[in-house]
Amino acid sequence: MKRIGLLGGMSWESSIEYERLINEGVRARLGGTHSADLIIRSYDFAAIEALQRAGDWAAAGALLAADARHLQTAGAELIVLCTNTMHVVAPAIEAAITVPFLHLADATAAAVRAAGPTTVALLGTRYTMEQEFYRARLERHGLRVLVPDEPDRTVVHDVIYDELVRGVVRDLSRRAYLAVIQRLVDRGAEGVIAGCTEIELLIGADDVAVPYFPTTRLHAAAAVAAALAAPDDEPHETR
Repeated sequence: MKRIGLLGGMSWESSIEYERLINEGVRARLGGTHSADLIIRSYDFAAIEALQRAGDWAAAGALLAADARHLQTAGAELIVLCTNTMHVVAPAIEAAITVPFLHLADATAAAVRAAGPTTVALLGTRYTMEQEFYRARLERHGLRVLVPDEPDRTVVHDVIYDELVRGVVRDLSRRAYLAVIQRLVDRGAEGVIAGCTEIELLIGADDVAVPYFPTTRLHAAAAVAAALAAPDDEPHETR
């Protein structure tokens, strides 16, 4: 089993979901008392959120890249970033390490393609919905990506930061999200991506009429698969 380094804590509600899902996945695959081999860097999200709000992605990238290197130095053989939004700095992280970095959008796109939809709705923070780093990555996999119009983008973003990252889950917000999703389905969405880890606290597959892609679960499952993949056969020495 490979040791997984988790860059998380953005917010910690999603981080503990990653830890739970990865540990459950390893136990399901290996049985017995097995659990995942993890190294975790958890953050004070207020500090990260301040960098996001200021648009200081360079500082955020430098911070996460340095911590990814620390995880690798501590023995991590695979790095997982437990947040959709901060994949905006994925290139900085990838440049800082020599072990594999499991990109969340790639894991999500693979699941969408396997399920069949080609046009998907993307819900997430304003940064994820409006910037190119995430949508373009999905589009490289042949997907058409729809994001909410205004004022729906503001509703989706504000519920994440004002409620979900603070552990607040409200039925009123669930209904608002479902209305946003329905408008995207009316525009042609054949599935919906929960492109913020905390959205899974609010909306589940049973809440929507189209295929639902919970990125936390998909990313965690991909991390388990990568950690438990058989190593490449080593060449045998000839005597």
